[in-house]
Amino acid sequence: MQVSLLQCQSSTDVKANLAFIDSQLSVLPRKANEPQLVVLPECSLLFGGHEQQQLAIAAVEESSKLKQQLAALAQRHHVYMVAGTIPISADAARVYSRSYLFDDEGNTLGSYDKLHLFDVEVADKTQSYRESDTFCPGDRITVIDTPFGKIGLAICYDIRFADLFRALRLAGAEIIALPSAFTKVTGAAHWQTLIQARAIETQCYFLAADQWGQHNQGSRETWGQSMIVDPWGKIIAEKKTGLGWVQAQLDLAALATIRQQIPVAAHNRFIAPQLK
Repeated sequence: MQVSLLQCQSSTDVKANLAFIDSQLSVLPRKANEPQLVVLPECSLLFGGHEQQQLAIAAVEESSKLKQQLAALAQRHHVYMVAGTIPISADAARVYSRSYLFDDEGNTLGSYDKLHLFDVEVADKTQSYRESDTFCPGDRITVIDTPFGKIGLAICYDIRFADLFRALRLAGAEIIALPSAFTKVTGAAHWQTLIQARAIETQCYFLAADQWGQHNQGSRETWGQSMIVDPWGKIIAEKKTGLGWVQAQLDLAALATIRQQIPVAAHNRFIAPQLK
């Protein structure tokens, strides 16, 4: 089963971002008649810009249009797609950062709203990040049954919160998709370590699709290093810099063997997170 992560350098130009994703899907290396799972990074259709732009585009008709355009790409290119994130209206003042999973006919299999919001100080040009000024946190976990296995969804800053990933494992996740836009500073320090740790702890495949490079004339800079990590914590494919695809084959039989040999889920004596 082949999975493909797209490393992007998205901007505030929705049409240009959509055209880039479409062009990359057109040249996606794949075998005929083989199911294909694609993961896009966080904010793949709209990255950066003033918070009001996120709010404006999350008007009901605009959010619906973005979702329809992404679903149409999945259908046209005949791929299952974890479609990054788009802003979805929560209330008059804030939006959800939502990730959809589409099947290869463009049908919605499920969605997830980012639980943990990035309100931090970082030693870069932006310095202060306040996602909670614009975004509303989600209140549920998501695990979706697919031909590739049971896929759990998380987004970017979520990776720092191990309890979420334990909850996904307990809900049946075998694969975890993580659309991201990690800053260059925090990415250099923690990106690889966190992803490998979560993969080892949960004994899941991790599909971490990241933004890379300078965005919108250098106002934001992201880390990149999109990677596929196996349940043993081994990086089986990665793209440290540049734009394009990261691909690998998943082996759920190997995952089952790892879980049988080291049954951490059965050994864990702490109460499971009550997040449903």
